[in-house]
Amino acid sequence: MEALIIGIAGAVAGAIAGIVVVVLARSVGRSRRMGAAQDEAARILASAEEEKKRALLEAQEEALKARQEAESELRDRRREVQRAENRLASRSENLDSRQEGLELREQRVADREQDVEQRYDEAESLKAEQATKLEQVANLSVQEAKAQIMQAAEDEAEHELAKRYYALEQKMLNEVDEKAKKTIALSIQRLASDVVNESTTSQVSLPNDEMKGRLIGREGRNIRAIEAATGVDLIIDDTPEAVTVSCFDPIRREVAKVALSNLIADGRIHPARIEEAVNKAQKEVDDSIARSGEQAVLDSGVRGLNPELIKLLGRLQYRYSYGENVLQHSVEVARIAGLIAGEIEADVQTSKAGGLLHDIGKALTHEFEGTHIELGEEVARRYSLSPAVTAAINEHHDDDRGSVEAFVVAAADAISAARPGSRRDTVELYLKRLEALEDVANSFDGVQKSYAIQAGREVRILVQPDEIDDVAASNLARKVVRKIEENLVYPGEIVVTVVRETRATEVAR
Repeated sequence: MEALIIGIAGAVAGAIAGIVVVVLARSVGRSRRMGAAQDEAARILASAEEEKKRALLEAQEEALKARQEAESELRDRRREVQRAENRLASRSENLDSRQEGLELREQRVADREQDVEQRYDEAESLKAEQATKLEQVANLSVQEAKAQIMQAAEDEAEHELAKRYYALEQKMLNEVDEKAKKTIALSIQRLASDVVNESTTSQVSLPNDEMKGRLIGREGRNIRAIEAATGVDLIIDDTPEAVTVSCFDPIRREVAKVALSNLIADGRIHPARIEEAVNKAQKEVDDSIARSGEQAVLDSGVRGLNPELIKLLGRLQYRYSYGENVLQHSVEVARIAGLIAGEIEADVQTSKAGGLLHDIGKALTHEFEGTHIELGEEVARRYSLSPAVTAAINEHHDDDRGSVEAFVVAAADAISAARPGSRRDTVELYLKRLEALEDVANSFDGVQKSYAIQAGREVRILVQPDEIDDVAASNLARKVVRKIEENLVYPGEIVVTVVRETRATEVAR
Protein backbone atom coordinates (compact mmCIF):
# COMPACT_ATOMS: atom_id res chain seq x y z
CA MET A 1 0.00 0.00 0.00
CA GLU A 2 2.69 2.43 0.83
CA ALA A 3 4.51 1.44 -2.30
CA LEU A 4 1.33 2.27 -4.26
CA ILE A 5 1.01 5.60 -2.60
CA ILE A 6 4.66 6.34 -3.26
CA GLY A 7 4.14 5.43 -6.97
CA ILE A 8 1.15 7.68 -7.25
CA ALA A 9 2.99 10.50 -5.56
CA GLY A 10 5.91 10.08 -7.92
CA ALA A 11 3.61 10.13 -10.91
CA VAL A 12 1.93 13.27 -9.68
CA ALA A 13 5.26 14.92 -9.07
CA GLY A 14 6.40 14.01 -12.59
CA ALA A 15 3.23 15.43 -14.08
CA ILE A 16 3.62 18.65 -12.17
CA ALA A 17 7.22 18.94 -13.31
CA GLY A 18 6.12 18.48 -16.94
CA ILE A 19 3.50 21.16 -16.60
CA VAL A 20 6.01 23.56 -15.19
CA VAL A 21 8.38 22.89 -18.07
CA VAL A 22 5.64 23.52 -20.61
CA VAL A 23 4.57 26.78 -18.93
CA LEU A 24 8.14 28.01 -18.85
CA ALA A 25 8.61 27.18 -22.54
CA ARG A 26 5.49 29.08 -23.52
CA SER A 27 6.54 32.12 -21.49
CA VAL A 28 9.88 32.23 -23.25
CA GLY A 29 8.14 32.06 -26.71
CA ARG A 30 5.74 34.82 -25.78
CA SER A 31 8.59 37.08 -24.72
CA ARG A 32 10.36 36.52 -28.00
CA ARG A 33 7.22 37.35 -30.04
CA MET A 34 6.60 40.53 -28.09
CA GLY A 35 10.14 41.64 -28.79
CA ALA A 36 9.74 41.01 -32.50
CA ALA A 37 6.41 42.91 -32.52
CA GLN A 38 7.98 45.86 -30.83
CA ASP A 39 10.79 45.90 -33.38
CA GLU A 40 8.23 45.80 -36.23
CA ALA A 41 6.26 48.62 -34.72
CA ALA A 42 9.37 50.74 -34.40
CA ARG A 43 10.20 50.06 -38.04
CA ILE A 44 6.63 51.03 -39.18
CA LEU A 45 6.77 54.26 -37.19
CA ALA A 46 10.10 55.16 -38.75
CA SER A 47 8.72 54.44 -42.23
CA ALA A 48 5.61 56.55 -41.58
CA GLU A 49 7.72 59.43 -40.37
CA GLU A 50 9.74 59.32 -43.58
CA GLU A 51 6.52 59.16 -45.71
CA LYS A 52 5.17 62.15 -43.78
CA LYS A 53 8.30 64.17 -44.50
CA ARG A 54 8.18 63.22 -48.20
CA ALA A 55 4.43 64.15 -48.53
CA LEU A 56 5.06 67.45 -46.80
CA LEU A 57 7.85 68.26 -49.24
CA GLU A 58 5.65 67.35 -52.23
CA ALA A 59 2.79 69.53 -50.90
CA GLN A 60 5.16 72.46 -50.49
CA GLU A 61 6.38 71.98 -54.04
CA GLU A 62 2.75 71.83 -55.41
CA ALA A 63 1.80 74.94 -53.48
CA LEU A 64 4.80 76.79 -54.83
CA LYS A 65 3.98 75.70 -58.37
CA ALA A 66 0.27 76.76 -58.05
CA ARG A 67 1.35 80.13 -56.70
CA GLN A 68 3.67 80.65 -59.65
CA GLU A 69 0.90 79.74 -62.13
CA ALA A 70 -1.58 82.08 -60.43
CA GLU A 71 0.91 84.93 -60.57
CA SER A 72 1.54 84.23 -64.26
CA GLU A 73 -2.23 84.18 -65.02
CA LEU A 74 -2.71 87.39 -63.08
CA ARG A 75 0.01 89.06 -65.12
CA ASP A 76 -1.69 87.87 -68.38
CA ARG A 77 -5.07 89.22 -67.28
CA ARG A 78 -3.55 92.54 -66.34
CA ARG A 79 -2.02 92.80 -69.81
CA GLU A 80 -5.44 91.99 -71.43
CA VAL A 81 -7.17 94.59 -69.29
CA GLN A 82 -4.59 97.12 -70.32
CA ARG A 83 -5.09 96.31 -74.01
CA ALA A 84 -8.90 96.63 -73.58
CA GLU A 85 -8.50 99.99 -71.92
CA ASN A 86 -6.30 101.10 -74.80
CA ARG A 87 -8.94 100.00 -77.35
CA LEU A 88 -11.72 101.79 -75.49
CA ALA A 89 -9.68 104.95 -75.41
CA SER A 90 -9.05 104.65 -79.15
CA ARG A 91 -12.76 104.11 -79.85
CA SER A 92 -13.71 107.06 -77.73
CA GLU A 93 -11.41 109.24 -79.78
CA ASN A 94 -12.94 107.88 -83.03
CA LEU A 95 -16.49 108.52 -81.76
CA ASP A 96 -15.59 112.04 -80.87
CA SER A 97 -14.24 112.66 -84.36
CA ARG A 98 -17.36 111.09 -85.95
CA GLN A 99 -19.63 113.19 -83.79
CA GLU A 100 -17.92 116.29 -85.05
CA GLY A 101 -18.33 115.04 -88.66
CA LEU A 102 -22.06 114.35 -88.15
CA GLU A 103 -22.63 117.76 -86.72
CA LEU A 104 -21.02 119.31 -89.76
CA ARG A 105 -23.12 117.10 -92.08
CA GLU A 106 -26.36 118.01 -90.29
CA GLN A 107 -25.52 121.63 -90.73
CA ARG A 108 -24.95 121.16 -94.46
CA VAL A 109 -28.27 119.16 -94.79
CA ALA A 110 -30.16 121.90 -92.96
CA ASP A 111 -28.71 124.45 -95.34
CA ARG A 112 -29.73 122.33 -98.35
CA GLU A 113 -33.27 121.83 -97.02
CA GLN A 114 -33.67 125.54 -96.66
CA ASP A 115 -32.43 126.02 -100.22
CA VAL A 116 -34.83 123.29 -101.52
CA GLU A 117 -37.79 124.89 -99.76
CA GLN A 118 -36.99 128.19 -101.37
CA ARG A 119 -36.76 126.58 -104.82
CA TYR A 120 -40.00 124.60 -104.19
CA ASP A 121 -41.83 127.82 -103.34
CA GLU A 122 -40.48 129.40 -106.53
CA ALA A 123 -41.58 126.32 -108.59
CA GLU A 124 -45.09 126.42 -107.06
CA SER A 125 -45.44 130.10 -107.89
CA LEU A 126 -44.28 129.40 -111.48
CA LYS A 127 -46.67 126.43 -111.72
CA ALA A 128 -49.60 128.53 -110.55
CA GLU A 129 -48.65 131.26 -113.00
CA GLN A 130 -48.44 128.73 -115.89
CA ALA A 131 -51.77 127.14 -114.86
CA THR A 132 -53.41 130.55 -114.90
CA LYS A 133 -52.04 131.24 -118.38
CA LEU A 134 -53.22 127.76 -119.59
CA GLU A 135 -56.71 128.34 -118.17
CA GLN A 136 -56.85 131.66 -120.00
CA VAL A 137 -55.72 130.08 -123.28
CA ALA A 138 -57.94 126.91 -123.07
CA ASN A 139 -60.93 128.48 -121.35
CA LEU A 140 -60.88 125.53 -118.90
CA SER A 141 -60.13 125.24 -115.23
CA VAL A 142 -57.60 122.77 -113.95
CA GLN A 143 -60.33 120.54 -112.51
CA GLU A 144 -62.23 120.59 -115.79
CA ALA A 145 -59.08 119.70 -117.72
CA LYS A 146 -58.36 116.83 -115.31
CA ALA A 147 -61.93 115.61 -115.65
CA GLN A 148 -61.69 115.64 -119.44
CA ILE A 149 -58.38 113.78 -119.42
CA MET A 150 -59.71 111.19 -116.94
CA GLN A 151 -62.91 110.73 -118.96
CA ALA A 152 -60.93 110.23 -122.16
CA ALA A 153 -58.70 107.68 -120.43
CA GLU A 154 -61.70 105.86 -118.97
CA ASP A 155 -63.47 105.80 -122.36
CA GLU A 156 -60.38 104.42 -124.05
CA ALA A 157 -59.86 101.79 -121.33
CA GLU A 158 -63.54 100.81 -121.40
CA HIS A 159 -63.45 100.45 -125.18
CA GLU A 160 -60.31 98.33 -125.01
CA LEU A 161 -61.84 96.15 -122.29
CA ALA A 162 -65.04 95.76 -124.32
CA LYS A 163 -63.04 94.64 -127.35
CA ARG A 164 -61.10 92.12 -125.30
CA TYR A 165 -64.24 90.91 -123.53
CA TYR A 166 -66.04 90.44 -126.86
CA ALA A 167 -63.10 88.54 -128.33
CA LEU A 168 -62.84 86.30 -125.25
CA GLU A 169 -66.60 85.77 -125.20
CA GLN A 170 -66.66 84.74 -128.85
CA LYS A 171 -63.72 82.41 -128.31
CA MET A 172 -65.37 80.90 -125.25
CA LEU A 173 -68.71 80.47 -127.03
CA ASN A 174 -67.05 78.78 -129.97
CA GLU A 175 -65.10 76.42 -127.73
CA VAL A 176 -68.08 75.69 -125.48
CA ASP A 177 -70.39 75.12 -128.43
CA GLU A 178 -67.90 72.77 -130.06
CA LYS A 179 -67.31 70.85 -126.82
CA ALA A 180 -71.05 70.66 -126.09
CA LYS A 181 -71.80 69.31 -129.56
CA LYS A 182 -69.02 66.76 -129.22
CA THR A 183 -70.21 65.66 -125.77
CA ILE A 184 -73.84 65.33 -126.88
CA ALA A 185 -72.86 63.54 -130.08
CA LEU A 186 -70.72 61.03 -128.18
CA SER A 187 -73.49 60.45 -125.64
CA ILE A 188 -76.17 59.89 -128.29
CA GLN A 189 -73.85 57.71 -130.34
CA ARG A 190 -73.26 55.41 -127.38
CA LEU A 191 -77.00 55.02 -126.71
CA ALA A 192 -79.47 52.90 -128.61
CA SER A 193 -83.14 52.67 -127.55
CA ASP A 194 -86.32 51.23 -128.94
CA VAL A 195 -89.56 53.18 -129.32
CA VAL A 196 -92.72 52.15 -127.48
CA ASN A 197 -95.89 53.95 -128.54
CA GLU A 198 -98.95 54.56 -126.43
CA SER A 199 -102.12 52.58 -126.90
CA THR A 200 -105.34 53.66 -125.20
CA THR A 201 -107.08 50.34 -125.80
CA SER A 202 -106.16 46.68 -125.47
CA GLN A 203 -107.56 43.72 -127.34
CA VAL A 204 -108.06 40.25 -125.88
CA SER A 205 -108.20 37.35 -128.30
CA LEU A 206 -111.04 34.83 -127.98
CA PRO A 207 -110.97 31.18 -129.02
CA ASN A 208 -114.36 31.60 -130.74
CA ASP A 209 -117.28 34.05 -130.93
CA GLU A 210 -119.33 31.97 -128.49
CA MET A 211 -117.04 33.24 -125.75
CA LYS A 212 -118.49 36.74 -126.25
CA GLY A 213 -121.86 35.53 -125.00
CA ARG A 214 -120.29 33.89 -121.97
CA LEU A 215 -118.42 37.12 -121.20
CA ILE A 216 -121.69 39.04 -121.36
CA GLY A 217 -123.48 36.46 -119.21
CA ARG A 218 -127.14 36.15 -118.40
CA GLU A 219 -128.73 39.60 -118.60
CA GLY A 220 -125.21 41.09 -118.78
CA ARG A 221 -124.19 40.14 -115.23
CA ASN A 222 -120.71 38.93 -116.20
CA ILE A 223 -119.74 42.02 -118.20
CA ARG A 224 -121.09 44.28 -115.42
CA ALA A 225 -119.07 42.33 -112.85
CA ILE A 226 -115.92 42.65 -114.97
CA GLU A 227 -116.36 46.40 -115.48
CA ALA A 228 -117.19 46.99 -111.79
CA ALA A 229 -114.19 44.98 -110.55
CA THR A 230 -111.64 46.47 -112.96
CA GLY A 231 -112.99 49.98 -113.68
CA VAL A 232 -112.70 49.57 -117.47
CA ASP A 233 -115.10 49.57 -120.39
CA LEU A 234 -115.42 46.17 -122.09
CA ILE A 235 -116.36 46.67 -125.74
CA ILE A 236 -117.84 43.60 -127.40
CA ASP A 237 -118.59 44.42 -131.03
CA ASP A 238 -118.50 42.72 -134.40
CA THR A 239 -114.73 42.23 -134.34
CA PRO A 240 -114.28 38.48 -134.88
CA GLU A 241 -112.78 36.51 -132.01
CA ALA A 242 -111.70 39.61 -130.03
CA VAL A 243 -112.97 42.01 -127.39
CA THR A 244 -111.64 45.50 -126.66
CA VAL A 245 -110.68 46.84 -123.21
CA SER A 246 -110.84 50.63 -122.97
CA CYS A 247 -109.68 52.78 -120.03
CA PHE A 248 -107.69 55.99 -119.53
CA ASP A 249 -105.68 54.30 -116.75
CA PRO A 250 -103.24 51.86 -118.38
CA ILE A 251 -102.68 49.93 -115.12
CA ARG A 252 -106.38 49.18 -114.71
CA ARG A 253 -106.54 48.30 -118.39
CA GLU A 254 -103.64 45.86 -117.96
CA VAL A 255 -105.29 44.27 -114.90
CA ALA A 256 -108.51 43.78 -116.89
CA LYS A 257 -106.61 42.32 -119.84
CA VAL A 258 -104.77 39.81 -117.63
CA ALA A 259 -107.97 38.88 -115.77
CA LEU A 260 -109.89 38.34 -119.03
CA SER A 261 -107.08 36.19 -120.44
CA ASN A 262 -107.10 34.02 -117.31
CA LEU A 263 -110.90 33.72 -117.33
CA ILE A 264 -110.96 32.74 -121.00
CA ALA A 265 -108.21 30.16 -120.47
CA ASP A 266 -110.02 28.71 -117.43
CA GLY A 267 -113.46 28.71 -119.07
CA ARG A 268 -115.35 29.30 -115.80
CA ILE A 269 -116.91 32.76 -116.06
CA HIS A 270 -119.25 33.92 -113.32
CA PRO A 271 -119.21 36.86 -110.84
CA ALA A 272 -117.43 35.03 -108.01
CA ARG A 273 -114.79 33.67 -110.37
CA ILE A 274 -114.43 37.12 -111.98
CA GLU A 275 -113.61 38.73 -108.62
CA GLU A 276 -111.03 36.03 -107.88
CA ALA A 277 -109.45 36.41 -111.33
CA VAL A 278 -109.24 40.22 -110.95
CA ASN A 279 -107.49 39.91 -107.57
CA LYS A 280 -105.03 37.43 -109.03
CA ALA A 281 -104.44 39.68 -112.06
CA GLN A 282 -103.85 42.67 -109.76
CA LYS A 283 -101.14 40.74 -107.94
CA GLU A 284 -99.55 39.70 -111.25
CA VAL A 285 -99.53 43.30 -112.47
CA ASP A 286 -98.04 44.49 -109.14
CA ASP A 287 -95.30 41.88 -109.49
CA SER A 288 -94.72 43.00 -113.08
CA ILE A 289 -94.48 46.64 -111.90
CA ALA A 290 -91.90 45.67 -109.27
CA ARG A 291 -89.86 43.73 -111.83
CA SER A 292 -90.04 46.63 -114.29
CA GLY A 293 -88.74 49.02 -111.62
CA GLU A 294 -85.90 46.70 -110.69
CA GLN A 295 -84.98 46.23 -114.34
CA ALA A 296 -85.02 49.99 -114.91
CA VAL A 297 -82.70 50.52 -111.92
CA LEU A 298 -80.41 47.79 -113.24
CA ASP A 299 -80.38 49.20 -116.79
CA SER A 300 -79.66 52.75 -115.63
CA GLY A 301 -76.98 51.76 -113.09
CA VAL A 302 -78.49 53.70 -110.17
CA ARG A 303 -77.75 52.38 -106.69
CA GLY A 304 -79.22 52.79 -103.22
CA LEU A 305 -82.91 53.45 -104.00
CA ASN A 306 -85.66 52.58 -101.54
CA PRO A 307 -87.57 49.37 -102.52
CA GLU A 308 -90.90 51.23 -102.33
CA LEU A 309 -89.49 53.94 -104.60
CA ILE A 310 -88.43 51.22 -107.07
CA LYS A 311 -91.99 49.88 -107.12
CA LEU A 312 -93.30 53.39 -107.71
CA LEU A 313 -90.78 53.75 -110.55
CA GLY A 314 -92.14 50.55 -112.12
CA ARG A 315 -95.61 52.15 -112.42
CA LEU A 316 -94.13 54.37 -115.13
CA GLN A 317 -94.12 51.27 -117.36
CA TYR A 318 -97.83 51.95 -117.87
CA ARG A 319 -97.56 55.74 -118.23
CA TYR A 320 -97.13 57.59 -121.52
CA SER A 321 -96.27 61.21 -122.35
CA TYR A 322 -96.91 62.44 -125.89
CA GLY A 323 -97.06 58.81 -126.97
CA GLU A 324 -93.70 57.95 -125.34
CA ASN A 325 -93.36 55.34 -122.60
CA VAL A 326 -92.29 57.27 -119.49
CA LEU A 327 -90.26 54.45 -117.88
CA GLN A 328 -88.26 53.85 -121.04
CA HIS A 329 -87.83 57.61 -121.41
CA SER A 330 -86.57 57.84 -117.79
CA VAL A 331 -84.04 55.06 -118.30
CA GLU A 332 -82.88 56.71 -121.51
CA VAL A 333 -82.50 60.08 -119.77
CA ALA A 334 -80.53 58.44 -116.94
CA ARG A 335 -78.13 56.80 -119.36
CA ILE A 336 -77.68 59.96 -121.45
CA ALA A 337 -77.18 62.03 -118.29
CA GLY A 338 -74.57 59.58 -117.02
CA LEU A 339 -72.69 59.70 -120.33
CA ILE A 340 -72.74 63.51 -120.46
CA ALA A 341 -71.69 63.76 -116.79
CA GLY A 342 -68.79 61.42 -117.47
CA GLU A 343 -67.64 63.56 -120.40
CA ILE A 344 -67.71 66.84 -118.42
CA GLU A 345 -66.46 65.31 -115.14
CA ALA A 346 -69.69 65.93 -113.18
CA ASP A 347 -71.20 63.58 -110.57
CA VAL A 348 -72.23 60.56 -112.65
CA GLN A 349 -74.33 58.83 -109.96
CA THR A 350 -76.26 62.01 -109.10
CA SER A 351 -76.91 62.66 -112.79
CA LYS A 352 -78.11 59.09 -113.37
CA ALA A 353 -80.40 59.16 -110.33
CA GLY A 354 -81.81 62.57 -111.31
CA GLY A 355 -82.41 61.37 -114.87
CA LEU A 356 -84.11 58.16 -113.77
CA LEU A 357 -86.39 59.91 -111.25
CA HIS A 358 -87.00 63.25 -112.99
CA ASP A 359 -90.53 62.19 -114.09
CA ILE A 360 -91.35 60.06 -111.01
CA GLY A 361 -94.29 62.39 -110.27
CA LYS A 362 -96.06 61.11 -113.40
CA ALA A 363 -96.57 57.79 -111.61
CA LEU A 364 -99.02 59.59 -109.28
CA THR A 365 -100.75 62.06 -111.60
CA HIS A 366 -103.75 59.73 -112.04
CA GLU A 367 -104.33 59.45 -108.28
CA PHE A 368 -103.29 62.86 -106.87
CA GLU A 369 -103.70 66.49 -107.84
CA GLY A 370 -100.74 68.61 -108.88
CA THR A 371 -98.11 68.72 -111.61
CA HIS A 372 -95.60 65.95 -111.96
CA ILE A 373 -92.93 68.39 -110.69
CA GLU A 374 -94.84 69.00 -107.44
CA LEU A 375 -95.59 65.31 -106.99
CA GLY A 376 -91.97 64.44 -107.77
CA GLU A 377 -90.79 66.86 -105.08
CA GLU A 378 -93.17 65.21 -102.60
CA VAL A 379 -91.79 61.75 -103.53
CA ALA A 380 -88.22 62.98 -103.09
CA ARG A 381 -89.05 64.34 -99.64
CA ARG A 382 -90.90 61.15 -98.64
CA TYR A 383 -88.01 58.85 -99.58
CA SER A 384 -85.24 61.24 -98.35
CA LEU A 385 -83.44 61.63 -101.66
CA SER A 386 -80.26 63.72 -101.69
CA PRO A 387 -80.59 67.51 -102.24
CA ALA A 388 -78.76 67.23 -105.58
CA VAL A 389 -81.17 64.59 -106.93
CA THR A 390 -84.17 66.52 -105.57
CA ALA A 391 -82.91 69.68 -107.32
CA ALA A 392 -82.58 67.77 -110.62
CA ILE A 393 -86.22 66.58 -110.27
CA ASN A 394 -87.50 70.08 -109.43
CA GLU A 395 -85.48 72.01 -112.00
CA HIS A 396 -85.49 69.82 -115.11
CA HIS A 397 -88.10 72.13 -116.71
CA ASP A 398 -86.76 75.42 -115.24
CA ASP A 399 -84.58 77.97 -116.99
CA ASP A 400 -82.64 78.78 -113.79
CA ARG A 401 -80.79 75.77 -112.34
CA GLY A 402 -78.51 75.63 -109.35
CA SER A 403 -76.16 72.74 -110.13
CA VAL A 404 -74.25 71.17 -113.00
CA GLU A 405 -76.12 67.89 -112.52
CA ALA A 406 -79.50 69.66 -112.90
CA PHE A 407 -78.31 71.12 -116.23
CA VAL A 408 -77.12 67.67 -117.31
CA VAL A 409 -80.50 66.08 -116.49
CA ALA A 410 -82.39 68.85 -118.30
CA ALA A 411 -80.15 68.46 -121.37
CA ALA A 412 -80.58 64.68 -121.35
CA ASP A 413 -84.37 65.09 -121.04
CA ALA A 414 -84.42 67.43 -124.04
CA ILE A 415 -82.22 65.07 -126.07
CA SER A 416 -84.44 62.09 -125.32
CA ALA A 417 -87.62 64.02 -126.15
CA ALA A 418 -86.19 65.42 -129.39
CA ARG A 419 -84.92 62.08 -130.66
CA PRO A 420 -86.73 61.26 -133.92
CA GLY A 421 -89.61 58.85 -133.36
CA SER A 422 -89.51 59.09 -129.58
CA ARG A 423 -92.77 61.02 -129.28
CA ARG A 424 -95.81 60.63 -131.47
CA ASP A 425 -99.21 62.21 -131.37
CA THR A 426 -102.37 60.76 -132.78
CA VAL A 427 -103.39 62.23 -136.12
CA GLU A 428 -106.24 64.14 -134.52
CA LEU A 429 -104.06 65.67 -131.80
CA TYR A 430 -101.32 66.38 -134.33
CA LEU A 431 -103.68 68.30 -136.62
CA LYS A 432 -105.20 70.18 -133.68
CA ARG A 433 -101.78 71.28 -132.49
CA LEU A 434 -100.80 72.52 -135.96
CA GLU A 435 -104.09 74.41 -136.30
CA ALA A 436 -103.64 75.95 -132.85
CA LEU A 437 -100.15 77.19 -133.79
CA GLU A 438 -101.41 78.76 -137.00
CA ASP A 439 -104.40 80.31 -135.20
CA VAL A 440 -102.09 81.97 -132.66
CA ALA A 441 -99.95 83.43 -135.44
CA ASN A 442 -102.95 84.60 -137.48
CA SER A 443 -104.47 86.39 -134.47
CA PHE A 444 -102.04 89.32 -134.84
CA ASP A 445 -102.60 92.30 -137.14
CA GLY A 446 -100.45 92.56 -140.23
CA VAL A 447 -100.06 88.78 -140.65
CA GLN A 448 -100.67 87.72 -144.24
CA LYS A 449 -100.31 83.96 -143.81
CA SER A 450 -98.76 81.50 -141.37
CA TYR A 451 -97.57 77.91 -141.76
CA ALA A 452 -96.81 75.32 -139.08
CA ILE A 453 -93.94 73.22 -140.42
CA GLN A 454 -91.35 70.73 -139.16
CA ALA A 455 -94.06 68.62 -137.46
CA GLY A 456 -95.20 71.61 -135.45
CA ARG A 457 -91.74 72.59 -134.22
CA GLU A 458 -91.58 75.76 -136.35
CA VAL A 459 -94.07 78.45 -137.32
CA ARG A 460 -93.27 80.57 -140.37
CA ILE A 461 -95.23 83.83 -140.56
CA LEU A 462 -95.54 85.98 -143.69
CA VAL A 463 -96.44 89.61 -142.91
CA GLN A 464 -97.66 92.59 -144.93
CA PRO A 465 -94.50 94.63 -145.71
CA ASP A 466 -96.40 97.95 -145.82
CA GLU A 467 -97.87 97.38 -142.33
CA ILE A 468 -94.99 95.63 -140.54
CA ASP A 469 -91.48 97.08 -140.73
CA ASP A 470 -88.28 95.33 -139.64
CA VAL A 471 -88.51 96.47 -136.00
CA ALA A 472 -92.19 95.52 -135.80
CA ALA A 473 -91.36 92.09 -137.29
CA SER A 474 -88.94 91.40 -134.44
CA ASN A 475 -91.54 92.53 -131.89
CA LEU A 476 -94.18 90.35 -133.58
CA ALA A 477 -91.97 87.26 -133.24
CA ARG A 478 -91.58 87.90 -129.50
CA LYS A 479 -95.33 88.43 -129.05
CA VAL A 480 -96.16 85.21 -130.90
CA VAL A 481 -93.66 83.26 -128.78
CA ARG A 482 -95.15 84.70 -125.58
CA LYS A 483 -98.70 83.81 -126.62
CA ILE A 484 -97.68 80.26 -127.61
CA GLU A 485 -96.02 79.75 -124.22
CA GLU A 486 -99.09 81.05 -122.38
CA ASN A 487 -101.86 79.27 -124.32
CA LEU A 488 -100.49 76.03 -125.80
CA VAL A 489 -99.10 72.76 -124.44
CA TYR A 490 -96.35 71.25 -126.57
CA PRO A 491 -93.23 69.09 -126.25
CA GLY A 492 -89.76 70.49 -126.86
CA GLU A 493 -89.32 73.90 -128.51
CA ILE A 494 -91.13 75.82 -131.24
CA VAL A 495 -89.22 78.23 -133.50
CA VAL A 496 -91.11 81.32 -134.70
CA THR A 497 -89.83 82.90 -137.93
CA VAL A 498 -91.31 86.14 -139.28
CA VAL A 499 -90.71 86.74 -143.02
CA ARG A 500 -91.09 90.27 -144.42
CA GLU A 501 -90.64 90.62 -148.16
CA THR A 502 -91.02 93.73 -150.30
CA ARG A 503 -91.64 93.30 -154.04
CA ALA A 504 -91.65 95.99 -156.71
CA THR A 505 -93.34 94.97 -159.99
CA GLU A 506 -93.42 97.01 -163.21
CA VAL A 507 -94.65 96.06 -166.66
CA ALA A 508 -92.63 96.94 -169.76
CA ARG A 509 -94.76 97.82 -172.78
